[in-house]
Amino acid sequence: MKVENAVLPPMAQAMEFFGAPEDGPFVMVNLLKFRSTAEYADGSDAHLTGREAYARYGEGVTKLVEAQGGAMRYSGEVTGLMIGEVEDLWDVVALVEYPSLAAFRDMAMSPEMAAIEHHRKAGLAGQLNLKTKARG
Repeated sequence: MKVENAVLPPMAQAMEFFGAPEDGPFVMVNLLKFRSTAEYADGSDAHLTGREAYARYGEGVTKLVEAQGGAMRYSGEVTGLMIGEVEDLWDVVALVEYPSLAAFRDMAMSPEMAAIEHHRKAGLAGQLNLKTKARG
């Protein structure tokens, strides 16, 4: 199994994800790896860590998730690996519940998301996002 963190999905991957049939509520598993130092495109805030830059994004995105009817369900530090092998562990795991794919898409494409996205890009070295669906 190949594991490759990314900050943004390739266009084809994003189109496939958002083009999937609507199937109601889901939880996104976010595996986050932070930069040691924030990297803003304009060179600002170079004194921040990646974690600090991402926290700015996290504050704003929590409001956006809640406005769409979703909820931040869990966030925790990665402290170890029991089974398997990866080159480098992620720093944080976050579970975010969304009421629908449409709600997630609306949030992701909103002007409010565009206004905070630079903090996410400055803070992240990469991540994995896994869409999960409860068995029913």
